[in-house]
Amino acid sequence: MNILKSVQIIEVGPRDGFQNVSKFIPTEIKQTVVEKLINSGIKRIQITSFVSPKAIPQMRDAKELSEKFLQKYPDMELFALCPNLKGVEIASQCGYKEVSLVMSLSESHNKANINMSVQESLVQIDRIKQAFPDMIISQDIATAFGCPFEGEIQIDLLLELIYRINTFGINRIVLCDTIGIASPNLVRRTLRSVKKEFSKIEFNVHIHDTRNLGILNSFIAAEEGITGIQTSICGLGGCPFAPGAAGNTATEDLVYLFNKEGYKTDINFNKLMECAKFVQENIEGQMSGHQIKIDTSVRCI
Repeated sequence: MNILKSVQIIEVGPRDGFQNVSKFIPTEIKQTVVEKLINSGIKRIQITSFVSPKAIPQMRDAKELSEKFLQKYPDMELFALCPNLKGVEIASQCGYKEVSLVMSLSESHNKANINMSVQESLVQIDRIKQAFPDMIISQDIATAFGCPFEGEIQIDLLLELIYRINTFGINRIVLCDTIGIASPNLVRRTLRSVKKEFSKIEFNVHIHDTRNLGILNSFIAAEEGITGIQTSICGLGGCPFAPGAAGNTATEDLVYLFNKEGYKTDINFNKLMECAKFVQENIEGQMSGHQIKIDTSVRCI
């Protein structure tokens, strides 16, 4: 009997995808996108981020979006990104039970992204965990596979950082290929190293598609036993503070591949494509996805 391998697609388009769109997306459009994502069967969605509207104006409706969906879908795995303690406080007030924190493996990118040193970020993570002991925290490690300023980073440094984060009681870590610099062999080596060293930590991945390797590297991660993979609808996104960081891995492209390769995603591909087409027609942004460019009359399911 063939047993399907399972993988969870974690949709980050409403945050990571939208944050790079310069023209403000009407809140109603954002709501429709999230509704369509939910209707497709995606269970885990990063709705928004609680950042300064001056830094990222696109996220100025974070509280409105959050309160609407947290009330409407109390059983969904909805979460938000918070760059600091203040963001977590706001998220908690909105009703979030889970947030994702972000820091970079490289000093240069951490300073550019959140204006802190790595040590300062670690101190802040500790403060957040102490202030909100019941909050589920997912820790994003940006530039885990390489930095736009420092190049490829040694795995030993990553292992040391994971160890320090884990001492705060954080057991879910997302390894982010912020500029899409990773290769399949680097992904394999990195994942095998972190899983061997930290068997009790749940690792997810977030792979950018800068060099057209997002799909391949995400699939390699699944083959290495990673069950949580972050993607963005239509491949929208990129890091505002990482030169050359193009779009994310497109949700619909990766779901198509997983379906073809016998993975269980619990996502209705046709409904997901309805969402992708809506995004394509209503949002002006850089989209790296391929499924949205295909003639629907010849699409194979």
